[in-house]
Amino acid sequence: MSNRLKVTPNDLSAFWMPFTANRQFKQAPRMFVSAKDMHYTTSDGRKVLDGTAGLWCVNAGHCRPKITEAIQHQAAELDYAPAFQMGHPIVFELANRLVDLAPKGMDHVFFTNSGSESVETALKMAIAYHRVKGEGSRTRLIGRERGYHGVNFGGISVGGIVTNRKMFGTLLGGVDHMPHTHLPEKNAFSKGVPEYGAELANELERIVALHDASTIAAVIVEPVAGSTGVILPPKGYLEKLREICTKHGILLIFDEVITGFGRLGAPFAADYFGVTPDIMTTAKGVSNGVIPMGAVFVKKEIHDAFMTGPEHMIEFFHGYTYSGNPIACAAALGTLDTYKEEGLLTRGDELAPYWEDALHSLKGEPHVIDIRNIGLIGAIELAPIAGSPTKRAFSAFVKAFERGALIRTTGDIIALSPPLIITKGQINELIDHVREVLRMID
Repeated sequence: MSNRLKVTPNDLSAFWMPFTANRQFKQAPRMFVSAKDMHYTTSDGRKVLDGTAGLWCVNAGHCRPKITEAIQHQAAELDYAPAFQMGHPIVFELANRLVDLAPKGMDHVFFTNSGSESVETALKMAIAYHRVKGEGSRTRLIGRERGYHGVNFGGISVGGIVTNRKMFGTLLGGVDHMPHTHLPEKNAFSKGVPEYGAELANELERIVALHDASTIAAVIVEPVAGSTGVILPPKGYLEKLREICTKHGILLIFDEVITGFGRLGAPFAADYFGVTPDIMTTAKGVSNGVIPMGAVFVKKEIHDAFMTGPEHMIEFFHGYTYSGNPIACAAALGTLDTYKEEGLLTRGDELAPYWEDALHSLKGEPHVIDIRNIGLIGAIELAPIAGSPTKRAFSAFVKAFERGALIRTTGDIIALSPPLIITKGQINELIDHVREVLRMID
């Protein structure tokens, strides 16, 4: 390890950390200085098993050679090129590769730099699409309670996590929400997709009756809600949403920022569930989290609706300085090559039964009130401490780090989403860490 990596900054005050208890962290910092495959290395030299793929994004594991080499080569050849009225070959190559992976009919890709930007892009596309089709009254957006769609104003408006919304005013107008699908009284300790709750999709019909379909542009949902604590769609739920949206001419947007690129054991959740949306947002796994990148997939008819008018005119007034950045594209191509060569986009399907059994072996451990799983995602829900919500799970997070495992917590839920290269032995190790921590915390 280089001397640079051994140094811990002696002044942590300047960095206002995102989604972090800043004061607690800066009293006892948790610093990573390097990573390889399934493990991080801390500033004091300890190995920490990555049980969360970073933040749901490092699907191929850390510091993979093809990705590293692609970035190094690209940085030396073409560091930046504008995407406004200009192009470079690698961004078109990447778009073609992604379309080849996408569900049938999703033939076009718009590049962003994050999941939040992908969501903003998709929402704007949906509203603009109806306008260019002559249905400009369709401006209303429908999200879902407990949904997470990033942190920009559009995303938190259609999102339904109260802590992400309550401090920021009235948000976007013309937004409504369907109920979430978390039904612990009926579905606790379900293995895989739960049996009960498909009828909750019919709440969309109630919203349509309230506002009229002619005012509604799009419905956005996560096929599997990750950041709120792994909430699964009941059997038949997504199919019902698709049916209702088609019936009323409403666009269906799948937020696949977490579920995309192999997390469920298929390239996308749309493939896993056999339900194709009209627009699909991705990020995270597209570049293995190495360099910020997102990609919004759209059906051909949506793209083509914009391709009218004088050819010298811009069709869609939207984009980012770093859309299709050459180095980000190189990272994404290296990522896709790694996924393909190692079969990672379907490896989760092979490991899912073992993962499910290991995860559900925690039933009966202290404080555990529910366990949920699908693909290589898992959640262990804990009973909260009376008067101190989130404290029990946060204590588990800190103790797990101290014992050599990175887990993620949201509310009083432990969420797990390891890199897709995890072995059965490492699954056992991760679950054993969680078991020990559950027995330690109050």
